[in-house]
Amino acid sequence: MRFSLSDEEHALVVSAARGERLAVGAYAAQAVLVAARGSVQPQYALLRETLATVMHAAGQARRIGVNLNQAVAALHSGEPQPQLRWYAEAAARTVRNLDDLADELRRRLP
Repeated sequence: MRFSLSDEEHALVVSAARGERLAVGAYAAQAVLVAARGSVQPQYALLRETLATVMHAAGQARRIGVNLNQAVAALHSGEPQPQLRWYAEAAARTVRNLDDLADELRRRLP
């Protein structure tokens, strides 16, 4: 039996192999062994778990930002307290950092 890939499938496999820094044949052999064993590669399982944790943390940080925005709006008295501004900026920085980390993890997943 002969098996062939479409051009799109071939490009996908080549891209995935490059992402893992493996030759296409080595990547294919690794994928076949993983499928034959019925298992997920441990490093990917850890990355997926890490990504889920980071995404949860980013969601929590966004909620903090929403609460800070509501507190600022409730002040109704011109300029917010300096501490409140600092917390709002820290929350925004944290969300950006978590989003950047989540994007990096997504790029590393197969």
